[in-house]
This record gives sequence, structure tokens and C-alpha cells, in this order.
Amino acid sequence: MKVEKKEYTMTPRVLVLGEVLVEVMRKELDQPLSKAADFVGPFPSGATCIFIDAVARLGGSAGCIGVAGADDFGDCVVDRLRADGVDISHMRRAPGYTTGIAFVAYRSDGSRKFVFHLPQAAAALLGPDDVDPEYVAGAKYVHVTGSVLSMSESARQACYKATRACKEAGGRISFDPNIRPELLGIDRVREICKPILELCDVLLPSGEEAAMLTGDDDEETACRNLLADGIPIVALKRGDQGSKVFTDSQVIEVPTIQVNEIDPTGAGDCYGGAFVVGLLEGWDLARVARFANVVGALSVTKRGPMEGAPYRDQVLPLL
Repeated sequence: MKVEKKEYTMTPRVLVLGEVLVEVMRKELDQPLSKAADFVGPFPSGATCIFIDAVARLGGSAGCIGVAGADDFGDCVVDRLRADGVDISHMRRAPGYTTGIAFVAYRSDGSRKFVFHLPQAAAALLGPDDVDPEYVAGAKYVHVTGSVLSMSESARQACYKATRACKEAGGRISFDPNIRPELLGIDRVREICKPILELCDVLLPSGEEAAMLTGDDDEETACRNLLADGIPIVALKRGDQGSKVFTDSQVIEVPTIQVNEIDPTGAGDCYGGAFVVGLLEGWDLARVARFANVVGALSVTKRGPMEGAPYRDQVLPLL
């Protein structure tokens, strides 16, 4: 199924600030990136681009603010977003800069090794001037990821500007804190996440990320402490165990479906996109989480971080 192409005359309901990159991966397991071996790709990628593409495929109104290189890899990402119905009117191309690239090797134990060309790429040029407050103010949700916060100082300031504009206009903020602390240090991670957490309405962490943000050893304690800090919804992603959603009044544990995993990259981003779509539908949280679980599970069944993202009519029969 293809989504119906949308022509946007107003701000989409969900916006992201894009981490625009392509992914090139080893064809076989246990092939280190330090040795000569075959690759497959490029595949359109980037955490926020995966998120917003999932929103669009699920029938949501979706837009991306970001920077891609004026090159073939930029075409790869922008063309995919456009084809799936994402508003790209606020994406720009940067002549003289390459689009970001992630080289990925998969291991037999399920772990992955990445080499990123991102801070030096066009994506890192994203800055406050790319954020039109009037455009952002029309959105119901602005979604931010820790990977964009850590991309560059200018990208970080763009995220802060967009989230403030959205909140001031009555919108909501969703946040996936996917920063690797080994790159920045935990104290720095908490520092750059703090302005987003103060505005956050929906937090979408893994257990490790929740614990990293609070300093707690136990992921459930961490989630409860994040609620106590004023975040209304914390949706804890638990992989093949589904997810657990925390609010002040309830804790909902929701299972997922079993699938044949081909490529796990992007599953959490697809989960997040589906979660926001479900909230915008006005569903109860148990149904929202089930919807997000199924979307995240189906997303891992094809090679490439966006390739398995399902369409709405593939998901609803499985709820």
C-alpha cells in the first residue's frame, strides 16, 4: 500500500527536526568495518526521519525541518520522505556539503557497530534560522531526539527554539533521549537534555536511557522519578517484551507480537512515531501502546531502517 500524497497548505500536525543521513550496512554478520567486505545501501535513515516517515505511513500529518547535502544521498532521503507524504517544504539542501552517512556492521549476538559521518555533514548545519516559529506554532507535536541535540550546537539551539515555539502555541513535545553517554559523558547528556525534559509531554526512553537521565539503577524507579519531575507520559520501550507506559494514575504493561527480525535499526523510532499517532487519534493508552508495539515489531522485518515501517492497514488487524 502507498499512502495518499498530501499537499500541505498549513503546518502538519507532527513535526521533527531532522537528523538527515543514509545508512550503508554490511551484507553479512560479523564483518568488521575495519576490513574489506561487501556493503548494501544506501538506505534513507536518521532517527527523526525514521520517526516522521512512520507517522506519514500510518496516515499522520507529518513534516520535517532539516538539512541535507545537495547530493545523491540527500536525494535518497528527501525523495523517500516526499514519496511517503512528509512535508519537506522546510528542508533545505546545502551545496558543498555531503549528506550524513552511517556505516553499520551487525554481529551474531545482535549488537551493532557504527561509524558515523554526521557532525561534519550537512545535517549538522541545522540551526535556529531553519525554524520558522509560525510554521512550528501550527503543530500539535514537535518531536526531538537526543541524537539531534548532540549533533551540533546550532542543531541543539534549533531544537530549543522549535520546542519553545510549539509549547507557547499550546502544542506538545515528544522526546526520545537516544544519546550515547560514552560520546559526551553523562553529565553533559543531562545538561543538554534538561531544556527539552522541562517542556516534555511524552518521553520515549529505553531502560538504559531512563536510568541515565535520573541516575537510578532501576528503570522503573527512573520512570517514576521522571513522572515526578513533571513529565505526563513516560513510555518505556522494552524491545521484544513490548512496552510499559507510566502516568501519575496508572502503569500499563503491553505485550508486542513475535516477528522474524532482519534489521532492528529504527524500531524505537517507528514505535515513537506510532505512539504519537495513537495519541492524536484520542485512543486510550493501552491501545496507543499496542499500536506502537506492533509498528515497532513490523519495522524490523526488512533490511533498512525505514523499509519495514508498516502502513496503517497492515497494523490495525493486529491490535
